[in-house]
Amino acid sequence: MPDPRAPGLLLGEGVRIGANVLFGAHVVIHAGTVIGDGCTLEDHSVLGKRPRLAKGSSAQGQVGALELDDGVTVCAGAVVFAGARIGEGSILGDQSFVRERSEIGPGSVIGRGSVVDNDVRVGARVKVQTNVYLTAFTLVEDDVFVGPGAITTNDDTMARHDARMPLRGATLRRACRVGGASVLTPGVEIGEEAFVAAGAVVTRDVPARAVVMGVPARVVREVGEQDLLARWR
Repeated sequence: MPDPRAPGLLLGEGVRIGANVLFGAHVVIHAGTVIGDGCTLEDHSVLGKRPRLAKGSSAQGQVGALELDDGVTVCAGAVVFAGARIGEGSILGDQSFVRERSEIGPGSVIGRGSVVDNDVRVGARVKVQTNVYLTAFTLVEDDVFVGPGAITTNDDTMARHDARMPLRGATLRRACRVGGASVLTPGVEIGEEAFVAAGAVVTRDVPARAVVMGVPARVVREVGEQDLLARWR
């Protein structure tokens, strides 16, 4: 139904909106969505979209309501699916895309045009830059940095498998840094405080505090004490 709080604002049934929420023009909020206090929803953002899945999709499963905690900003043209949970004070950049059953922790930023696929977990204070793809079943722990254009993958066979084969996203441990245009192959783990250089193709696990670079990525040194997160708080 149209709502007079902003030009072109449309609200589905059962939408709950907290206090002091700011709306841009032509925002669409689908049924059941829950929006916390002090959120900002910019022009042409779409919240609570229901997934439309191909037969046999790995994303099949129950989908609940979209929940935005207090102080979330959803920027222009972003699409956030039903069943996602966005933590307090997080920012979803222009034209970003967050799928069902994903969680974004408090204070995290998802950059312009980036995709958070279904069943992804992103921790607190994570910085995901522009045009990043976090594939389904990826885990990103607190304080991780993911550079622009980085890609994670989850299927070694590229769809040549039966339905019993589980997909394996990447695991990015606390405070690791993944450089721009790097590629993480299915199931790899990037260790705590590790550093993946720009353009690297990571085909095996990266130890904690290791610096890796190249195609395929190789360990070249260790992250120094001066570059650990505790020095930059």
